[in-house]
This record gives sequence, C-alpha cells and structure tokens, in this order.
Amino acid sequence: MTIAGRKGLYEDWLTDDGLLRIEGWARDGLTDEQIARNIGVSERTFTRWKETLPAIVTALKKGKAPADIIVENSLYKSATGYYVTIKKPIKIKTKKQLAGKGTIEEERVEYYDEEMYIPPNPTSQIFWLKNRRPDKWRDKPETVENMDALTKLDEMLAEVKKVAFNS
Repeated sequence: MTIAGRKGLYEDWLTDDGLLRIEGWARDGLTDEQIARNIGVSERTFTRWKETLPAIVTALKKGKAPADIIVENSLYKSATGYYVTIKKPIKIKTKKQLAGKGTIEEERVEYYDEEMYIPPNPTSQIFWLKNRRPDKWRDKPETVENMDALTKLDEMLAEVKKVAFNS
C-alpha cells in the first residue's frame, strides 16, 4: 500500500499505542485537523490515511462514539428535564458543659442531600425536534397547502409574464 506523507510515519500510528492515542484524541473532542496536527501531518495526509487505513477510521469511530452518546444523553435530559441530587452544607452548633469552667460552643459542618428538579430547556427541545422531526418542526415546513399555494403562484406569475410580454 502506498501512502503519501513522510515515509513510514503512518506505521507508527498503526501500533496499539498509536491507535489508542488517536482514539483518545477523538474521544476528547478534537477535530480531524487537530488530530492531524498532533500526529505531525497535514489534514490532507490524514484524510488519505483515513481513506486507505481502516484501523485509523476504527480508532476515530471508537473514540467519538462514547462522547457522542454522552452528549446525546445530555441533550435529551436537557430537553425533557431531570432531577439532580445536590449536597448542601449546614452548620450545626452544639454546647458542651465543661466541668467548673462554663460552656463552650462547637460548630461543625454536615452535608445533606437535596433533590432538585432541572426543568426542560426550550432551546434543547427546539434543537431536538428540528433534527429528529424536520418534517414537522423545521422553520418553514413544506406542507401540501404550501406546495399548492406555490404552484398557484407560479401559474399566476406565468400568466402575468404572458400578458406583459405579449402586449
């Protein structure tokens, strides 16, 4: 297999360690351009590697998949609302009687769990619906009525052109 770029450089990245590093960069959210820069090649060379070296593509997919799933799940939670448990501090004061010396006051901080509801985020809902249901939720849905109106408008425009240019 002939691959452009510095001779033998790609071989270093086909090792277990090299592929694991590429996978990690993809999981961290780096773009292909940034990964190419980390490797020390141009984006064009990296693109050719992806076209000819299946192991590179596999490493990228393995790296991106978990991150994509995490973001998808976060978007879904944001769109639908969710509960979160928050640890809240509380000061507790206690008085102790000292033998013959009066009382002293001690203070300590303890934590308790409080459940809090995070309401749905309308922006997340819009994003989700526009991407998952574009037939219903795009900004200008193409309904049958819209298409009929456009057809009628085209016909009227054609008639106006005929009258205007034939007179």
